[in-house]
Amino acid sequence: MATDAPVTTVLGLSAYYHDSAAAVVGADGIVAAAQEERFSRRRHDPAFPELAIRYCLDEAGLRLGDLDAVAYYERPDLKFRRVMATYLGTAPRSWSSFREVMPSWLSWKRRALNTVRDRLAELGPGPVPEIRAFRHHESHAASTYLPSPYESAAVLCVDGVGEWTTTSIWHGADGNVAPVAELSFPHSLGMLYSAFTYFCGFKVDSGEYKLMGLAPYGRPVYAQRIRDHLVDVKEDGSFRLDTRCFAFLHGHVMTGRAFEELFDGPRREPESPLTEREFDLAASVQLVTEEIMLKLARTAQRLTGEHRLCMAGGVALNCVANGKIAESGIFDELWIQPAAGDAGGALGAALLAQRGPARARPHTRTGRDAMRSSRLGPAFDDDHVQAYLDASAIPHQRLGPDHINRAVAEHLAEGKVVAWFQGRMEFGPRALGSRSILGDPRDPAMQSAMNQKIKFRESFRPFAPVVLAERAAEYFQLTQHSPYMLLVAQIAAGQRLSSPAAADAGGLDLLKVTRSTIPAVTHVDHSARVQTVSTESDPLLHGLLTEFDRLTGCPVLVNTSFNVRGEPIVATPEDAYRCFMRTNIDTLAMGGFLIEKAEQPQWSESDDWRELIPLD
Repeated sequence: MATDAPVTTVLGLSAYYHDSAAAVVGADGIVAAAQEERFSRRRHDPAFPELAIRYCLDEAGLRLGDLDAVAYYERPDLKFRRVMATYLGTAPRSWSSFREVMPSWLSWKRRALNTVRDRLAELGPGPVPEIRAFRHHESHAASTYLPSPYESAAVLCVDGVGEWTTTSIWHGADGNVAPVAELSFPHSLGMLYSAFTYFCGFKVDSGEYKLMGLAPYGRPVYAQRIRDHLVDVKEDGSFRLDTRCFAFLHGHVMTGRAFEELFDGPRREPESPLTEREFDLAASVQLVTEEIMLKLARTAQRLTGEHRLCMAGGVALNCVANGKIAESGIFDELWIQPAAGDAGGALGAALLAQRGPARARPHTRTGRDAMRSSRLGPAFDDDHVQAYLDASAIPHQRLGPDHINRAVAEHLAEGKVVAWFQGRMEFGPRALGSRSILGDPRDPAMQSAMNQKIKFRESFRPFAPVVLAERAAEYFQLTQHSPYMLLVAQIAAGQRLSSPAAADAGGLDLLKVTRSTIPAVTHVDHSARVQTVSTESDPLLHGLLTEFDRLTGCPVLVNTSFNVRGEPIVATPEDAYRCFMRTNIDTLAMGGFLIEKAEQPQWSESDDWRELIPLD
């Protein structure tokens, strides 16, 4: 292929670490994107994304031979050099880990592009097109700038590590991303946060959001200790970790004896009771993370001169830190890639591989992003759903699109929990109204009930609100729209309630305090991870919120992902019904169909989640 030939139709891939994904882009923009976990049903599936590839090609109406190129999200050769250099620099302490990890690197990981080519050839039909590999952080940068609504912007990417880079600043302009500054491994904000995730008893690469949710229960009493002993932060946001205090360079774990000595004892065992120490550790590392991110944002603005910021990388999913940047006024606007982690790298690589007219970015003239509201996964029309329901003899009502919103709003107003399965599946870790569980935010018992009886997860974890965009300012102190649930904002003063019990409560007892008119989505520090919905972004969900507002006077709903702890978000009608029946969700709204738990032959009233004792 000539280097100056137009490249329009590209398959982008990320694989072999966590959250493998595929994406297809074409002349009209982003066509499809999905994580492999949604199809394989293995959470954070790192395998070659065969099922996601098949979906994306089918959605685009393409065969392998129709593609102009395949794009891979990182450079395996450079990553191999970093792995080798790390082991050599930490020998002999790293021998145990080296012996376990190195065989796969020597046999195939360092030549992962050959493995990708072979796996693609098995898919057929047609020849495998040219495969281009891009640097990990370049893929992140492209994934956020190129689909953003901005003609030009500063770009900030922060994660654990790619090949070598852990933090990078870019300048997005004229359809390209240019590197401006970077920090390299082992000095990593993502690794710092993951170390505390591990030390507090949560799983690395999936439990970081739990640590973020835990932080408001504590006080940042360890923050100065972190600054003094773990991370040296400069005024421009650059930093260095004291690697002597960490174990991730030479072992299978993140922390060791140094952490135990610094932070008052051994690591919390997973699933054991949380203590005040864990609350305070979470609050402390969250504060330090916010401080570093704010300094990096100021530096990005200074180095690029831009007034808009795009963000990606795993740390960009820290919506509390994002909210602090938005509130700071450093930038006029902030846009975060909804699939900010490694899955989004598949999309970024695909967009980087495009050349010629496909890179024109016409969407910026409309002021909207190119993500199609992140609804890039599979959809199932009512005929498909009807066939499934009939074949499985599932009792249901067919209401159609004109009546489903009214029926669901009535169920929600009655205090029922509704699973909402509509349209194309979301790309990224957030459920944005296509694969969601919805509830009434005014109910003080809803947060605990949904956590314990439906999601089967830790009681401390907050739920997010989804709100009519035009009414958001009445309920939240947002500085801009938040369509992807990636900004945390404070509850508006007019919605807050005073409670005498708040002064005496501490730890998990803070959950018992009603702080606002929408307590089910108000965290213990009066914050909320907000999703705003407009008629343009999701007319069906907007219609449901409007109907709920008409019935109750409240334009807000609880919105959480349609899954249970340890499982991926549902993808198909079969997944949806299985999850519905395994939980205490009252109603499933799937397309134009309403399925009520009480009418299902396997249902017993004794399992009703409302048996949970209401909170005081």
